[in-house]
This record gives sequence, C-alpha cells and structure tokens, in this order.
Amino acid sequence: MVVKVYGPAYASPKRVLLCLVEKEIDFETVPVDLIAGENLTPDYLQLQPFGSLPVIQDGDYILFESRAIIRYYAEKYKTQGTDLLGKTLEDQGLVNQWLEVEAHNYHPPLINLVLHIMFSPHFGIVRNEQVIKESEEKLAKVLDVYEDRLSKSKYLAGDFFSLADLSHIPFTSYLVGPVGKEYMIKERKHVSAWWDDISSRPSWLKVLEICK
Repeated sequence: MVVKVYGPAYASPKRVLLCLVEKEIDFETVPVDLIAGENLTPDYLQLQPFGSLPVIQDGDYILFESRAIIRYYAEKYKTQGTDLLGKTLEDQGLVNQWLEVEAHNYHPPLINLVLHIMFSPHFGIVRNEQVIKESEEKLAKVLDVYEDRLSKSKYLAGDFFSLADLSHIPFTSYLVGPVGKEYMIKERKHVSAWWDDISSRPSWLKVLEICK
C-alpha cells in the first residue's frame, strides 16, 4: 500500500516525508489548507480529531503526530533504506533522548518565532515582540547546548545521521529562511557545520522538490 501523507506544504508533515524518503517508502501527498480551515472539516477530523497536521493513512492504519509517525516507520522498516535508529540499544537511547530534546526544548521557542514572525497575519495571531525576544533568547541557550554536543560528535546521537537530526530539518529551514534568523545557526561553528550537512541531504532536497 502507498502511504498517504496529509498537509505536505507544512513543516511537521515534511518531517514525515523526510523519513519516508530516507526509508525508501512509497507515498503520496494530500494537500490540506490550514488557512482555509480544511483541517477542521468533518472528514479530516475523522482522521485527526484535534485538527492538526500531519496524519498518515497506511491501508487501514491511521496515525498522527509527526514524531510518532517517524518512529513507527523507522522501526517498521529498520533494515530498509537509511538506519535512523542506530545499531545498538545505547544508540537508540541517544536517538530518543535527542528527539525528546528537539520536541521539548528546541521546538517550543522555535514554533513561537515561526508563529509570530511568519504566520502572525493568520490564525488570529497578533505579532508580539516580547514573545519573539524571549523565544530567541530561549532558543539561543538550547543552541549553545547543541554547539557543545556537536563539538564532540558529528550528529546529535553520535557519528550517524538519525531521527534526532532529521526531526530538526523542516522547522530549522524556517528559522534560517523566512523567520530571518540564520545568524543563530551560522554564529555557532559546530551547529553551522551540522546544519549544512543535514540540510544538504538528498532526502531533504527531494522533499523540497515534491512540496514546491
């Protein structure tokens, strides 16, 4: 069965597409326009009761939450395509650790920047300069931790590309692009080298081409 991925124009679904490309899994995309409210239609809410993106359909199997989805496919197809989990239990522990860091430390201040800078005219969000300032300060502290970690290993979980790195790519592309804060990456030597590496992977370039 071909996997259906809903909402490919947005960053969280791109996280899923990246994983599917790395794992060499066939998929098709289904557009969902958040601004037009297509995520709140009865049909969509049958798939994702919270109205968020993404959601996947894999035959009769439906799954939402992007990090849950990428974990599922990385495990289900562990021996196919890129191994995104690591070879040992210890590797997997580090992958999951840094996935949690991404979700709970890196993502919250970054999503605030995205919402208040990129999407403030939409979704009823009023741009708040204080939120932007505080979020940048919080993200800078997280990136300082990353700088230290990446001075000791090529990737977050070790010397192999994993879900931990992959999960950062779509939203960091907003940070260095339309959010206009590329300097936060570039002024940190090891973070910058890491970003140049992971953002030039053929899988990400393919996702960008698919989602034009």
